Amino acid sequence: LDRPSAGKLTVDGRDLFKLDEKGLVEYKRNTVGFVWQNNARNLIPYLSAWQNVQLPMRFAPGSHGRKQRERALELLEMVGMGHKKDSRLSQLSGGEQQRIAIAIALANNPKILLADEPTGSVDTKTGNYILDVFRELNKNLGLTIVIVTHDRQLSKKVSRVVAIRDGKTSS
Repeated sequence: LDRPSAGKLTVDGRDLFKLDEKGLVEYKRNTVGFVWQNNARNLIPYLSAWQNVQLPMRFAPGSHGRKQRERALELLEMVGMGHKKDSRLSQLSGGEQQRIAIAIALANNPKILLADEPTGSVDTKTGNYILDVFRELNKNLGLTIVIVTHDRQLSKKVSRVVAIRDGKTSS
């Protein structure tokens, strides 16, 4: 979300340092998906799960109602939440909200998914389910997923870990 201040940052062959404001907006809209730690940032409470997933699609050029509804249902099924498509935020557990947030993050068909503590507010079983969803997305869609976490147990369950301490990285 912030403009980088130093270093090098290339995503999908694009140098983010060279993008103007319009280019950054287009990048955020079309290249990256976000899963926030705080569910309130992911979901609009007065919309159903289905409507929440369709919302980002409304900003995509050439997107139509029927295709949006079909794609939203496909994404909800992908995260195991098709049966809750008509539910509102207040009718969903924290884990269910987080899985719907993942579907929302995938609505723009991103090349990279950024997840901030995606298992931080869920129980172990749901956390493992979310990781399984991420693995399937990586394997089947070739989606790059970057998870930010303080959970050392979670870091043991992923294929690559990069530790950041005092602004320096180590792999």
